[in-house]
Amino acid sequence: MRGSVCGLALGLVLCAGPGLAETKIKIGVLSDMSGPYSDLAGPGSVAAARLAVEDFAKINKDIVVEIVSANHQNKADIGSTIARSWIDQDGVDVIADVTGSPVALAVSQIVKDKNRIQLNAGAATADLTGSKCTANTIHWTYDTWANAHGTGRAMVERGGTSWFFIAVDQASGQAMERDTAAMVKAAGGQVLGSVKHPLGTSDFSSFLLRAQTSGAKVVGLASGGEDMINAIKQASEFGIVQGGQSMAGLFTFVTDIHALGLKLAQGLVLSEAFYWDRDPQSRAFAKRFAGAFNGSMPTQVHAGVYSSIMHYLKAVQAAGTKETTAVLAKMREMPIDDPLFGKGEVRIDGRAVHDMYLFRVKSPAQSTGGWDLYETLATIPAAEAFRPLKDGNCPLVK
Repeated sequence: MRGSVCGLALGLVLCAGPGLAETKIKIGVLSDMSGPYSDLAGPGSVAAARLAVEDFAKINKDIVVEIVSANHQNKADIGSTIARSWIDQDGVDVIADVTGSPVALAVSQIVKDKNRIQLNAGAATADLTGSKCTANTIHWTYDTWANAHGTGRAMVERGGTSWFFIAVDQASGQAMERDTAAMVKAAGGQVLGSVKHPLGTSDFSSFLLRAQTSGAKVVGLASGGEDMINAIKQASEFGIVQGGQSMAGLFTFVTDIHALGLKLAQGLVLSEAFYWDRDPQSRAFAKRFAGAFNGSMPTQVHAGVYSSIMHYLKAVQAAGTKETTAVLAKMREMPIDDPLFGKGEVRIDGRAVHDMYLFRVKSPAQSTGGWDLYETLATIPAAEAFRPLKDGNCPLVK
């Protein structure tokens, strides 16, 4: 009966069972495993992916998922080579995380050409859902437009009407400066200058001196990870904040603040999509993550890896297949209803739309422990948090 011929009602279940059991998915976590973004993404993203697979297995044991990982070293050519090898030789269906905008943009074209999927949790550039959008890339966590209109607007409203930018010299820094500068000018402010620095630089003295002498009310740091940490530390040595200028962390993550310490970081205003101590659901996830990853709290990228993979796997389940086009259609059709990101949707341009949050870093006196770092200033509703669909110039939008 279970061989070549099936009965009617009962046969549907018996025939479906073996087919679902044969659904095997391979997900590659491609990230910076040892460089300036390794703390905010890197090995923690692999841990988050494994937690997602573990949780999905509790609701569906018929889809078998394998996780592989690799270090793109923040180089687009290395990331591209890994992505092609994964797809052509190793049968990878989905490439997740992809922190670093140059790598993400390169991989986005590869998954389009080879009809696979990129679940981007870590890259910043809003071009992934703008002029460089493809049907095969989903941008999950945050982007330059969201941070510019969260952190940037908050700083302008607090009197920061003149800006000087220190930006990492790659796609993410260029996009962040562009989007924040546009917001500042639209709000009636002005940009007094900018400077680019290489990724992974250790000496910010010349860049900070130019920012200081510009007289700008706000120094916008369009750099993340170790670069942002080094810039803040050296800005303190230059006395920039003591001299009356404010620092805006446009790429700021909880691991950066933890590494800096509250004495240096207190008062910094920032935007993120996730904070581990925001509500019971985020705290529950953080507790599990810390148990799996050396006691560290998850960043918004780690949360984005977990949530994007869970949404993908639920779409595979709903579609009854892992075929790329069918799964992508389901991901856009199914609403996001997520314990970490709340309710939202995946738009036609690939942007996962959900609430964002404006935070301020606590003072040492306000903090109750090593990871008690943020106070919430505002919730930015999903409808306002990301660039309007009509303004992105995505070719998929008609």
